[in-house]
Amino acid sequence: MEKQNIYTSLLSQDQEKKLYDAWHDTEVKAPPYAKWQLRPENCVITCYTSGKTVFQGRDAAVYASAFINTEAHPIPQKSSTQKKPGSFPQAGSDEVGTGDYFGPVCVCATIVSPEDLSLLQELGVRDSKQLNDDDIRRIAPKIMKQIPYSLLILEPAKYNEVHKDNNMNAIKSKLHNQAYVNLTKKYQLPSLKVIDQFTPENLYYRYLKGEKEIIRGIHFETKAEDKYPAVGAGSVIARYAFLTRMDDMEKKWKMSFQKGAGTKVDACAKEFIRKYSFDELSEIAKMHFKNTERL
Repeated sequence: MEKQNIYTSLLSQDQEKKLYDAWHDTEVKAPPYAKWQLRPENCVITCYTSGKTVFQGRDAAVYASAFINTEAHPIPQKSSTQKKPGSFPQAGSDEVGTGDYFGPVCVCATIVSPEDLSLLQELGVRDSKQLNDDDIRRIAPKIMKQIPYSLLILEPAKYNEVHKDNNMNAIKSKLHNQAYVNLTKKYQLPSLKVIDQFTPENLYYRYLKGEKEIIRGIHFETKAEDKYPAVGAGSVIARYAFLTRMDDMEKKWKMSFQKGAGTKVDACAKEFIRKYSFDELSEIAKMHFKNTERL
């Protein structure tokens, strides 16, 4: 019989959201007294109304390590130099759109040098989720003029096609890797390369199996957008690209689209179907989201 590892922890609301956002496309019907249950590879993750979150399965420690500290599977430690946010030059990447039913998934990797810091600090660059859309539209073009970056945009129609054979985190892993690959075509990557962690490190590289070129030596850290300027800059540029594509969608379809994946999004999707058709929904939405089932 396969060994079942079990880890239980009290996560903060922020950690619960981070965990759910990372694996929400593997969600199944929740058992009694649970908020939700996720079933990624070799693990069952259950978040209970009591506040406890349980990781159970062969790779339970792997999944838990990305969000909590476990003695059985500690997060791999990098050198103090690598983990130091003040080390420059540094490369960083982040993604936007993975929690939105409408619109693309955008990933941006950047390289930030010491001489770029004054501009980034002046513009207030940090996690794009802490900036409003007007701020993003104002500061992103200025950043894009000064620092090296690689931006990838996966449109909804293509996303739906790719998702048939890849889960959300596999898609994100391949986009992050390709963003770094693209940067290497024009620039030398610094030794410090950071990804805002959305999946355990070993799974990240497992998702990249079969890719022609794989960038290694990456440091994975949660909440990296606020700690590493390169990740923060990538977050802002990715968000700007997402907003721009949403603008294009609204012009093409002559209607507004709600962000996120809540009840307002459901109402917006119903309006779209009434004006156009259910078949055309795949051109603007990520069809595996629970919103589609509710429709």
